Amino acid sequence: MHARNPLRLTLAVAASCALLHTGCQTKPKLTPGQQLVMNGYVYVEPFGKTQDGAAVEIYTLKNAQGLTARVMTYGAILTEMHVPDKAGNFADVTLGFNDLTGYLKGHPFFGATTGRYANRIAGGKFSLDGKDYKLAVNNGPNSLHGGLKGFDKVIWKAREIENHLGPSVRFDYTSVDGEEGYPGTLKVVVVYTLTNDNELRIDYSAETDKATVVNLTNHAYWNLAGEGEGTILDHHLQVLATQFTPVDDTSIPTGELKKVESTPMDFLKPHALGERIAQAPNGNGYDHNFVLRKTGEGTLDLAAVLKDPKSGRAMQVFTSEPGIQLYTANHLDGSLTGKSGKKYVKNGAACLETQHFPDSPNKPAFPSTVLRPGQKYMTTTVHRFLAE
Repeated sequence: MHARNPLRLTLAVAASCALLHTGCQTKPKLTPGQQLVMNGYVYVEPFGKTQDGAAVEIYTLKNAQGLTARVMTYGAILTEMHVPDKAGNFADVTLGFNDLTGYLKGHPFFGATTGRYANRIAGGKFSLDGKDYKLAVNNGPNSLHGGLKGFDKVIWKAREIENHLGPSVRFDYTSVDGEEGYPGTLKVVVVYTLTNDNELRIDYSAETDKATVVNLTNHAYWNLAGEGEGTILDHHLQVLATQFTPVDDTSIPTGELKKVESTPMDFLKPHALGERIAQAPNGNGYDHNFVLRKTGEGTLDLAAVLKDPKSGRAMQVFTSEPGIQLYTANHLDGSLTGKSGKKYVKNGAACLETQHFPDSPNKPAFPSTVLRPGQKYMTTTVHRFLAE
């Protein structure tokens, strides 16, 4: 199926590509007739099996500038992202594990594609077109990130696709009617592209045969100093939002849109994350949705900029979504060991989850997350990596 594609590296060259796990810059040995092109390449290899014996593969995407991303078919999870600092030194800047076992044991959604509904739905229930739906409750009294077996815990079908922007992999999953309590058979496509402009682009699309609710995002944990390199409290963050959605003591929005002005939520100008984290609403760090300033429906706008002053690495986040959730890894406690063998500590990363607002199915004033037959859900988020 892939024989005519010069960008795909076969399993026969696995040994020569082993150093890709650490983001090496050496070119892999090619089989006869293959050649690397300026557009970068994609490499696929086995990544173990689930408890029920399902095979998992992992795709390595490498662009023309040497940046490397790895995404696996279990959960369509981003497991690695290697980017350079201001001196040209590469580091993996997203939290995760070296093998599938770490993910199967349970984890706080490291790098996961979350759905059918990312973030929380109050009480695990909502009504749509006069019918009540009951979801699994897996976060206090609420439903979180799709339930007990959300999109982060299923096997996706994957294949490399041609993309003029850079190496690209398409992931497909069909969520059947009633799965985790959600109505409608939902066909989902997520495309990861590592562009030659040093962007990790994620394009989401979905279609349904029955009215349902959809809210997809990626739950990567970012530490631009390198995964496992302490906390992100000295990282500087800018969020282009004048409002946020206050929450109750179970992290469900009250329905109010509150101005960030004169509060610890004001990141219109860059602030160190640790500067006011002790004063964040609800008292345990940041875990809040910001209302983004949009230039138009579906436009790809700059939402946030995260920077590590010491390494000079910076990440700009562009999205077509109306909101972005800032989470400062408040529940990491050192019990998980990451890829570099280092403990993942409290505030060891920042998540910037582009999304519709939490609990939108129960908040009619929020932007709608309803998808109906004949409509197509489409959204894009771009992470642009810089070194300054």
